[in-house]
Amino acid sequence: MSLRRAARHRTDHKLIAESRRHGDQYIHIVNISAHGFMIDNNPGYERGERVELKLPIIGRIEALVIWTLAQRAGLQFERVLRFPDFLVLLDEIGHTSC
Repeated sequence: MSLRRAARHRTDHKLIAESRRHGDQYIHIVNISAHGFMIDNNPGYERGERVELKLPIIGRIEALVIWTLAQRAGLQFERVLRFPDFLVLLDEIGHTSC
């Protein structure tokens, strides 16, 4: 299954993410799925870079930068989020379907 086909949900969630190269940075998640998320304020992440973040309900999780374009970046979670946890996460951070 293509990750692009996973249901994405618009959100407006800011949090601190950590990478070896950039340290702690605020990121702004604008859409999210059980497979990954997109940010619109890329602090300089590059394809292949690993980022660690702490999501409500989910806790600490790593994500891999899959693509970047200007200030946007798409990241894939190290593991697919369990569906029940993902639904609670969506309620916690707020969302609308894309």
